[in-house]
Amino acid sequence: MTGPSLQSPPVNSLPIPAARRAIRELPQELISQIAAGEVVERPASVVRELVDNALDAGARQVTVRLAAGGVRLISVEDDGSGIAREELALALRRHATSKIESLADLESVSTMGFRGEALAAIASVSELTLLSRSAGQASAFGLDARSGELRPAARATGTTVEVKELFFSTPARRKFLKSDATELAHCVEAVRRQALARPDVAFAVWHEGKLVEQWRAATREQRLADVLGAELIERSVTVEYQTGSMPGDGRRALRVWGLAGIPDAARARADQQFAYVNGRFVRDKVLAHAARSAYEDVLHGQRQPVYALYVDIDPARVDVNVHPTKIEVRFRDSREVHQAVRHAVENALAAPRAGAAASPASGIGDEDVAGSSPQPFMAWGQPGIDFGQPTGHRVTDLSALWVTRAQDPAAADAPVRPLPAGDWPLGRAIAQLQGIYILAENREGLVIVDMHAAHERIVYERLKRQMDGAGLASQPLLIPATFAATPQEVATAESCADALAALGLEITPFSPKTLAVRAVPTSLAQGDAVELARSVLAELAQHDASTVIERAQNELLGTMACHGAVRANRILTVEEMNALLRQMEETERSDQCNHGRPTWRQLTVRELDALFLRGR
Repeated sequence: MTGPSLQSPPVNSLPIPAARRAIRELPQELISQIAAGEVVERPASVVRELVDNALDAGARQVTVRLAAGGVRLISVEDDGSGIAREELALALRRHATSKIESLADLESVSTMGFRGEALAAIASVSELTLLSRSAGQASAFGLDARSGELRPAARATGTTVEVKELFFSTPARRKFLKSDATELAHCVEAVRRQALARPDVAFAVWHEGKLVEQWRAATREQRLADVLGAELIERSVTVEYQTGSMPGDGRRALRVWGLAGIPDAARARADQQFAYVNGRFVRDKVLAHAARSAYEDVLHGQRQPVYALYVDIDPARVDVNVHPTKIEVRFRDSREVHQAVRHAVENALAAPRAGAAASPASGIGDEDVAGSSPQPFMAWGQPGIDFGQPTGHRVTDLSALWVTRAQDPAAADAPVRPLPAGDWPLGRAIAQLQGIYILAENREGLVIVDMHAAHERIVYERLKRQMDGAGLASQPLLIPATFAATPQEVATAESCADALAALGLEITPFSPKTLAVRAVPTSLAQGDAVELARSVLAELAQHDASTVIERAQNELLGTMACHGAVRANRILTVEEMNALLRQMEETERSDQCNHGRPTWRQLTVRELDALFLRGR
């Protein structure tokens, strides 16, 4: 038995075009419901919009009450300036707002809200009640959005917006909502994002009469710890970067600040990445790419960095009127912002944490506190590479340091000397384990160092500094590799010829729709020339050319450093081990190797005591 054959439907079964309808204006209620489809996606959207309004009103306490994940009830209370009685009805009309009055205001928005759509959109898909009292009014007044009834009410200065039965008038939209627990999580996350931006405001979230989250007004540092967790704060570095205003143009400086998690704190998902522009939480490709590129040298693979970054910029230099949800922005000079964010995070991550751990009181001077005469620093490196000598550190009589039993059997019975007060952050070497790890003691306890990973980073950073920017050597192809190119790829190849040459690539037009790869970097001569060309052209089209060039150079230098670093099973003397530790303390990004692995770990005395049940 054969199956049904696929045949064209008969002509008389084709759909008949509907008769032309006359053009007419849509009813205002339908217009608001269409707008609500953009503004109100789920209960969390309502929470975000109402909290935005509360912050714009100058609130110092915002309380969110929810029922059924926000589907049955969303109530947002604030102690802001309130709304006057005669303006309550106007507040529920579309495009009615107190935040902008002219095009000039729209081009330099400094408030969270400004479009005048949120309340009207929410009211069109729910049962909304607006209760408010402005300063100077004898009492509060409540307005029912459905009936228009206005009645006196009791409340202190401020506003309460109560939203019940969300999407009751659009049941199809309600079917797309998730479980109450999921919708509640989104609502809490919306408030959490606001809490990170406004530490001066107290926030509380209640669900079904139970307190779910609460953040009291606090300092910036305390709010970050309260929202992100103290453990994450301990595994982060402070970001602080500022560019001066351009001379003569009167523009405000661009400032980037916040926290960036160390590579060890990276996660499998990008759920702990917070970016703000003038206090507004945003999802922006420029900011996300800039932050991720800053981790290229220390975080590899699919791991996602953790950060909370704040960009303060002249409102006139950023367009927040890109999407009704106001979560997307467009920068006037996206390249400037990208470079500022990238440099801000890079600089924060560059400082070795081992070096930063040294307390001011334990500054490393030119003399050992034990009184020994200073000795020249012993440079530690591989033959064939000139590492020079680190500056600022002098090692005292390294031969007097502790040694292992294998190197000096007589040292086993020697008395143990306590570390001097002016100790180094990574301590002093005491042994080498399995030809792989260096064991050192510092004032905190035991330091374990992966010697190959650590030396690889040191070599890599030195090679980067030695790179003179003359460009990468290229090798011509005997037979050019051609490929069908998009118009954007052709345009990029023509406009970025100099950048391609610096990368060792020669890509020229072969025909109006075809490009030819005529030369590739010498070290990549055996690779896929077309795939390489496409990837580089895509990067050049989307991002700054200097970023792409630096990335390619760094990958090649990383390969060189890996081969140039000390290999496993090489026996080191105590002097060599200590010299490596000192170089780690002053080498940028020395906490991770070129592949993102940690180079050292600290075991405190307390952790060691726990292993042996001491004190129990």
